[in-house]
Amino acid sequence: MPNIGITGIILVGILALLLFGPKKLPELGKAVGTTIREFRSGTRALVAEDEQAKTAEQAGEKKNES
Repeated sequence: MPNIGITGIILVGILALLLFGPKKLPELGKAVGTTIREFRSGTRALVAEDEQAKTAEQAGEKKNES
């Protein structure tokens, strides 16, 4: 997977500015930030749920061994 350097980031920024205009860019940035935040929150919830299931399973196995 190729790395995007600083010039690539600048080029994407200029392209976004040309496509969406200066008035829409803050709204677009806010929407992207909200989407990323919700995605991270969802993945954290899934990981926590998986960890809880594993600990409950391990506790059940220890209980059966006793």
